[in-house]
Amino acid sequence: MSKTDMTGKVAIVTGAASGLGRATALKLAEAGAKLALVDLNEAGLAETAALLGAGVEALIHPADLSDAAASAGVVQAAVARFGRLDALCNVAGLIYLANTPEMPLDQFQRTLNVNLHAPFLLSQVAIPHLLETNGAIVNVASSAAFIGEAYAAAYCASKWGLLGMTKAMAMEYSKKPIRINAVAPGGMVTNIAANFVPPENCDFELITRFSGMRGVVEVDDVADMILLLSSEAGRGYHGACINIDAGITAG
Repeated sequence: MSKTDMTGKVAIVTGAASGLGRATALKLAEAGAKLALVDLNEAGLAETAALLGAGVEALIHPADLSDAAASAGVVQAAVARFGRLDALCNVAGLIYLANTPEMPLDQFQRTLNVNLHAPFLLSQVAIPHLLETNGAIVNVASSAAFIGEAYAAAYCASKWGLLGMTKAMAMEYSKKPIRINAVAPGGMVTNIAANFVPPENCDFELITRFSGMRGVVEVDDVADMILLLSSEAGRGYHGACINIDAGITAG
């Protein structure tokens, strides 16, 4: 049996309607997991569910993760459906680029709500269940958790915060069998990248400084690492953040 085997186990994947969330759901399904698929985009969730293949049990749970009550309800829905929880994969994220003096407060707050507050709220509810199953939390941070990126003050703040939260929770549960880790991708070809809108009158030289010389990161490579950290294969990882950024943060 492969150490990444997830047969009989249950995983929540946020951001599952597209991009890295969808790729993660597919990897977990291939490993045998039952899935709770979460996203604001219900049609995208249905498309993901249709790709999972015959025999994969999946719950489609539309939710706006910028809303605290909606985030808290995700875990209850998954446990009510499947009776247990083994992995919480906090993949959902968003980015708005803006000249700092011109960034609307609602965009700043929504960035924090989705990228930082939602993983915290989901973790709060998930941890008691994950302690019962020796389960795992995997947070998706970013290369922006390690370097400053021009015009991305809100995004960097949310991802630096998510990384700090990951390590703090890992220390809190250092004497328990739960595992709490993060991955930090560089740029990927996802909906976030497709909807990239540079701010007006921006300096593109500053933007290219956080673009890797080796090009974008493959989404499947990041999804593979999320699967590893969610499974028994990741038993040696706790409080870690795996950078998958083709060298962006190397120096």
